[in-house]
This record gives sequence, structure tokens and C-alpha cells, in this order.
Amino acid sequence: MRNSSLFLRSGLTVAAASALSFLMAAGQAEAQSGISVSTTGTTVSVTTRACTNVNGSWGTASLLNSRQANFSQGRQVSLSGTSALQSAAWSNVSAGTYTVIVICSDGTTAGTQSVIVSPSVRPTISATATASPSRGVMGGVGGGSQDYGTLTVVGGGVLVGTAVAGTAWYLRRRTSKPYRL
Repeated sequence: MRNSSLFLRSGLTVAAASALSFLMAAGQAEAQSGISVSTTGTTVSVTTRACTNVNGSWGTASLLNSRQANFSQGRQVSLSGTSALQSAAWSNVSAGTYTVIVICSDGTTAGTQSVIVSPSVRPTISATATASPSRGVMGGVGGGSQDYGTLTVVGGGVLVGTAVAGTAWYLRRRTSKPYRL
């Protein structure tokens, strides 16, 4: 009993230490980058808290493809937002690997981060017009839109009755015999 509680306490300690080290590493990665990049379909967006407003401008973000080498070659978008959070977005981005760079209006680089845009499958929607029934929907039980007459109904009833009687006879015969091994 004493050993199991010792193992439990040491296991909890190890778990807490590993979780703490993971959280510290994640916090350092975000602090080093200073930006957060995400994709939704063909839209790439970036957010940061690193920039300050200088003369009405927060800064500029640039989206570079694999063939572009510097900030000025990419698709540039001005940052917008508040003192708490600034953001920028690019739409209609084709599939591939991109680099996002954010430069604040004071000339400092907020961060650089790579992002992969996956090819999106756009659903094709097509519609065709069809004529509506002139007398409304003809609902019913199996062929309710056509009248087959009395003979057909009686024949169907006889078939159903025969099936029920046959099932009852089979089950009664089977349960009346003793089990065989």
C-alpha cells in the first residue's frame, strides 16, 4: 500500500515536470517568433502583438513563396488592429509553402514564420429544374399512386397471412422438441 502511493506521487511529479517544460518551450517559441500564422482554405492570416502605431501605421506583412528571397518581393498587406492585437490576411492563396514576415512601422521585425497552404477542394453545386406534379404528391404504401383493384389486395393479404402462419408453425415445432447435443 505504501509503495503504490509512493509510485503515484512520483508519477504525478514526473507528469507535472514534463508538462511544465513543454509549456515553457511553447512560450519561448512564441516569444521568439512574435507572430502567429494560420490558414483557412485559401486564406492565410497573421496576428501579432509586437507592433506599435507610428503615424497611423502598425506595419506591413509580406507573404513570400518559395522563389522569393526578400520582404519587398512578397505580397504585402498593411497591418490593422489595435494596440492589443494587429493582423493581416491574404486571400486566394494557391497551394504551396510560404514564408510570412511582419515588419512593424518602427522598422523592427516582429517575426518570420513558414506556413503550408493545402489544396482546397471546392464543391461544385449544380441545380436543374424539374416539373412539379400536377396533382400534388401521390403518397401511399407501396404503389399507392395506382389502384390495383380488389383481387390484388386480397392476393397480397393471402400471401402475408400464409407467411405469418408458416412462421408460427415453424417456431412452435422447433420449441416443442428437446434440445439435442
